Amino acid sequence: MGSTSESNGCPLTALRYIAQSYNHADSQASALRLVLTLNPHWEGPENKIEFVRFTDGITNTLLKIINRKPGLTEEQIDHEAVLMRAYGNHTEILIDREREMKSHALLASHGLAPSLLARFQNGLLYRFIRGRPATHEDLVTAFIWRGVATRLGQWHAVLPVQGAVAPAESEVDNVFMNSVDVNLSKEDNGFPLIKPRQLGPNMWTVLQKWIIALPSATDEQRQRRISLQKELERVVRELDDGKGIGEDGLVFAHCDLLCANVIAVPSAHGSVTSSGEPTATVQFIDYEYATPSPAAFDIANHFAEWGGYDCDYNMMPTRAVRRQFLTEYVKSYTQHKGLPESSQKDIIDRLYEDVDRFRGIPGLYWGTWALIQAQISQIDFDYASYAETRLGEYYAWRREIDGSRAKAGEEMPLRERRWAQEA
Repeated sequence: MGSTSESNGCPLTALRYIAQSYNHADSQASALRLVLTLNPHWEGPENKIEFVRFTDGITNTLLKIINRKPGLTEEQIDHEAVLMRAYGNHTEILIDREREMKSHALLASHGLAPSLLARFQNGLLYRFIRGRPATHEDLVTAFIWRGVATRLGQWHAVLPVQGAVAPAESEVDNVFMNSVDVNLSKEDNGFPLIKPRQLGPNMWTVLQKWIIALPSATDEQRQRRISLQKELERVVRELDDGKGIGEDGLVFAHCDLLCANVIAVPSAHGSVTSSGEPTATVQFIDYEYATPSPAAFDIANHFAEWGGYDCDYNMMPTRAVRRQFLTEYVKSYTQHKGLPESSQKDIIDRLYEDVDRFRGIPGLYWGTWALIQAQISQIDFDYASYAETRLGEYYAWRREIDGSRAKAGEEMPLRERRWAQEA
């Protein structure tokens, strides 16, 4: 049951469907059934199938399935390897799986993602990328972040922004509700949905969907949801201005560039930037949250991940480092866009200010996400505390820009202090 669809003139791969599911309680047997359905030639005594479990993801199961046939080199084994991603329980509340699959196919068509092999009832099978997942310590090293900046500039330059054409005014509410894919309950009548500039799915509508999905069983939960909705309305009013780079202020963004989603690819010769600095070749994986977004959000969100899962704000990039990162990013962006070198300084200056304006938004985004995860996830991770930490970043940013922190005579929080540091 394959299907072919098209978006903005970019063909998406006709993809095989396997009518089976991965069973978390019977991992190896169910994964073996899936890979043998995909690769029936892997059956028989001359084959030696092995499973390598990756545990960095905190919402999914990710298995690398290899066939260690006699006589094959490690590189040949990896070339034939299959990655199996099985979705976590209830994650469809947070992630549009159809959109994820289309995003992956779109990226693969531009050589920016491994080829998709098949989909199954609760996941995807795709090719393996050789390389090493970065650590959050890697992200702060110039060798790695230059590679990230270069690759991200390419992403934002070459990928078409889907859903960029606004529908007729009469279709606004229906299109918006379809894009967030939610049903408001009776007590939610009058809940003031945002109306961003672009009505197709984008990072603003994703956040709207999450706020609607927040638990609302108690008065405290309902009040928090109303409070977060007001913050969303406020940031859309302030930041959704269409003035960033891309199409009407949006690019097709990864939106989840944490360390485990950055793969340092082995390079025989290494590479250098246009200014002669050594740089890693990197690829990005895991496109669950990829969606049109302001470029400044994608970049600010990546900078937020320099602190890792533990939110170590001492790792945050200073002003000088952010400007260096953006310089490499804009060189790559303008090159892939075919823009003149003379435009780079203006774009760097504007983007530097935009990233600064967006620095608090990742905290609102992932803080809201973690409040939902605290209710639905079966993974051993303290989502409730993580939510408060991330939302605290947002409110600290608010207090910094409105002057209330200084007015109260309180010390600047570490994250804001580090962000304001020059070198």
